[in-house]
Amino acid sequence: MTYLKRAEKKNGKFLNPVPTAMFGAALLWKVLPRFLFNKEEVVPRSAVGQFVTDASVYSQRPASGLRVTWFGHSAMLMEIDGVRVLVDPVWEQRASPVRWFGPQRFFAPTLALEEMPSIDAVLISHDHYDHMGADTIRSLARMPATAHAQWVTSLGIGRRLAKLGVPAARIVELNWTETATVTSTYTGDLVRITSWPARHFSGRGLFDRFKTLWASFVVEGAQHRVYFGADSGCWDVFAEIAAQYDGFDLTMLEIGAYDELWESIHLGPDHAVDAFLSMGKAGLLMPIHWGLFNLGLHGWRQPMERTELISGQRGVGLWSPEPGVPTEIAGEYVSDWWRL
Repeated sequence: MTYLKRAEKKNGKFLNPVPTAMFGAALLWKVLPRFLFNKEEVVPRSAVGQFVTDASVYSQRPASGLRVTWFGHSAMLMEIDGVRVLVDPVWEQRASPVRWFGPQRFFAPTLALEEMPSIDAVLISHDHYDHMGADTIRSLARMPATAHAQWVTSLGIGRRLAKLGVPAARIVELNWTETATVTSTYTGDLVRITSWPARHFSGRGLFDRFKTLWASFVVEGAQHRVYFGADSGCWDVFAEIAAQYDGFDLTMLEIGAYDELWESIHLGPDHAVDAFLSMGKAGLLMPIHWGLFNLGLHGWRQPMERTELISGQRGVGLWSPEPGVPTEIAGEYVSDWWRL
């Protein structure tokens, strides 16, 4: 049996490849007491850094060919073999459908959108508010930096992007196993972006769950290869995806907003390390989906503390930069910004 096949629909809704428990009334009654009496430091008690991205760094291509600027959570700028890919951008103050309520950022954006360098592709994995900021998309859509960008996303999300001002002609929707080729207008270099299955869900309201697709992605350049896991629960697909390639330089897997009650839709530290090892242990593990929003019941530092601990115990190479700092991938590296 293979999990690597196109997504299917039933009654107008996309299906997970394996049965997946979702948040419902039964789970609510288990979570509510823990939420009400939670003593974890889910939001930093003191200010977290003043991170600033030095945009002048982007005037020079990375010497190694692979550089990542992590803006917190799952938002990042990936520079890979001459192509710039902006991933799951959220510059909003809150990961929420409204500006006055919802999970609030722990620190301000490290770079004004107006200072963003020229972008070749914007990659949107799925339409949850912590991965796709509406105001962010509206601003990016009219910026000179994205004038030639290709917007690569999952099935059904193109319509949302078009409503936010992205030209329809520059939107490419992918089903699982499909590939888009992005050629940089500025360098002539190209990357291949391939959509692969994930175990998660989608939706931005009460009545549109599963109406759009969610996915993980592989970004391949001339010399480097990156796996962006986006959001996914525990299952056996990771080894099967890795088997399609000759290793990854960087494997990005989510470690935050997790709990054993919803491990079918989020990995968490232990399962992220398990997934990385199942993929062959090649390259480095980059923890994502943490450090910016309170989306779980755990302490805000806990995902990284746990990931660092078990990575060391199991011989996993870890790579985790300071927010907003353009950093080349040149061996294991863990910034201690979150310890402060």
